[in-house]
Amino acid sequence: MKNTTNTLPPLFLERLASIIPSQHYDEVANSFFLHRRAAFRINTLKAFPQDVLASPELASTKPEPLKWRPNAFTVPHQQKIILSKSTLFSDGMIYIQNPSSMLPPIVLDPQPGDEILDLTAAPGSKTCQIAEMMQDQGRIAAVEKSKPRFFKLLDNLKRQGVSCVVTYLKDGTLVGRQCPERFDRVLLDAPCSSEARFHCDNPDSFHYWNTNKIKEMARWQYKLLVSAFLALKKGGTLVYSTCSFAPEENETIVSKLLRKFPGEITILEITLPINNIQPGLLQWKNKSFPEEMTKCVRVLPNEIMTGFFICHLKKH
Repeated sequence: MKNTTNTLPPLFLERLASIIPSQHYDEVANSFFLHRRAAFRINTLKAFPQDVLASPELASTKPEPLKWRPNAFTVPHQQKIILSKSTLFSDGMIYIQNPSSMLPPIVLDPQPGDEILDLTAAPGSKTCQIAEMMQDQGRIAAVEKSKPRFFKLLDNLKRQGVSCVVTYLKDGTLVGRQCPERFDRVLLDAPCSSEARFHCDNPDSFHYWNTNKIKEMARWQYKLLVSAFLALKKGGTLVYSTCSFAPEENETIVSKLLRKFPGEITILEITLPINNIQPGLLQWKNKSFPEEMTKCVRVLPNEIMTGFFICHLKKH
């Protein structure tokens, strides 16, 4: 294992060793040094995959298919700049997105005609992916509190040619009480401590980290998750995800929701077409979690994917 102790916060690594199974710890710890292959998905609302792949702009990149996601590809890390400067990107025919970020919409499984809530939606990568999966048919309410991020969301929706999204600049914690039991499906890709985005070459990615930051995010996440649950129709499903390893932001939040609404929620089994996953934890420090928490998944980072936590909930 490479020496991460001089770069990443020692307490973070200590906590990580308690979260990740010992047989996977070295690989996960080393992932914070990796320059991953860049991934993109083709936006079928604006382009035919064969036309994109035949574009001269991609000739030097030699895209390799992402085996488990149609019309998604990876290229070497250093060629990401070719993607970002291409007219394919500026015209919205491709979207640069880590494969882990593509998973929550896949678990959500949106269908044409659904009414969907995307809470804390900016910058819109998953919003656009959901719209594409719905063939731009139905309605997506995309909510974002931060004004700068909201305008980034608008820009991405416009570039991607999405028309089924209605955007709202507002606090997502208010939505559940204002629109109770309205939506068929809800995605809450929650703001978090972003632990999975740490990189040893970029101290700015982790210099802010401490346990108080985790507690601060957890308070906000819980309020957002309650709001998301209240906005969900009976019989509807909700996907909660973060790019944090911290159980305080993941299992603890879901467990707290189960206690607040006893008998009203089931955690659904998640089946993903990847092997770099581990089930949710049943214990963290002095806290025990319900047995069904093992149906949640942690995506373990590797040479292509960043870390993620995903939970799929159903409302009775």
